[in-house]
Amino acid sequence: MFVTLLFILKDYKLIFAVLTVAIVWGTTFLAIRVAVETIPAWFVAGIRQFFASLIMLVILLSRKEFKWVGWKNLGYQLIFASLMLVVANGMTTVAEESVSSSLASLISACSPILVFLGSVAIGLQKFSIRAMMGVLMCFGGILFIFWDGLKDLANPDYRMGMIFLFCAISGWASGTIFTKKLNIQSGNITLNLFYQFLFAGIVQIIFAFLFSENYNFGNWTLKSISAMLYLAVFGSVAAFFAFHYALTKISPVQVSILAYINTIIAIFLGWLIMNESISFKFILATALIICGVFITNYKPEMFKREKIKS
Repeated sequence: MFVTLLFILKDYKLIFAVLTVAIVWGTTFLAIRVAVETIPAWFVAGIRQFFASLIMLVILLSRKEFKWVGWKNLGYQLIFASLMLVVANGMTTVAEESVSSSLASLISACSPILVFLGSVAIGLQKFSIRAMMGVLMCFGGILFIFWDGLKDLANPDYRMGMIFLFCAISGWASGTIFTKKLNIQSGNITLNLFYQFLFAGIVQIIFAFLFSENYNFGNWTLKSISAMLYLAVFGSVAAFFAFHYALTKISPVQVSILAYINTIIAIFLGWLIMNESISFKFILATALIICGVFITNYKPEMFKREKIKS
C-alpha cells in the first residue's frame, strides 16, 4: 500500500516529505516515553514546542519572511495549535508517563475514526455500510486493548493515562475537522508553524509550572533531554513542515495512509528498545484498528495519481 503510494509520486521533495512524516512520527512515541522518564510531561511538551518556534523564527528571519499574519489568521493558528498541539500532543505526552509508547501509538491510530464520525455529524461526509464495518472493526480493536489490560485499569495512573489518550485523539480529530470545515489553505507554512509552536510552547510551559509536582531540573538526565530535543527538531519542525508540505501536494486522504505506518513503527520500536510486551491480543487489536481505519477512510483516489500543484 505504502509502496504503491510512493510509486505514484514523481516529486522527489514530496517523497522525502512523506517518508519524513511516516518515519519520524513513528519514532516520536518512543522519544516521548524516553523524555518523560526524568522530565515532567508538560515540560517535555512545552520546551519541545517553544524550541521548535525558535528554530522557525531563525529560518523566517534568515529568509526575511517574518511578519504579522493578521488577527483573523492568528485566530485560526491559535485554535489549530490549541487542539493539535496543546491538547493532542500535550496530553499524549502526559499519558506516556503511565502507559507504554506502543499503547499510546495504537490509541492514537484511532483518531481517523473520530474524524470520520465527526465529519458525518456535521455533514462533511456520508455514512455507509463499508464505513460502519470499519468503525466496528476499530471498536473491536479497542475492546481487545481493554480486555488485555483490564487489570491495569485498577491502577489510577494507568486509568488517567488512558483518559488523557482519548482526550488527545479527540483534540487531534477536532483540529482536523476544524481545518476541513473552514478549508484553510496554508500560506507561508513556516510562518504559520512559528505562531502555532510559540503559542503551544508558552501555554504548555505554564501548565508545567502549574501541574508538575516535582520539576527538579537537576534530575533531568542527558538521555531524556536528548529525546526532548529530538522531538523539537525532528518531531515538531521537520515532521510538521513535511506534513503541511505534503498536504499542499496530495489529498488529505492520501496523507492519512501515513498513520498506519507510524503505528507499526512505534509498536516495533517500543518492543525493540523499551522491551514493551506485545501480546497476541495486542497484535490482533493493532490489525483490527488499522484495517478498520483503512476501510472507513478508503477512497479510490488514495492510489490514483494526484496532479502536483506548482
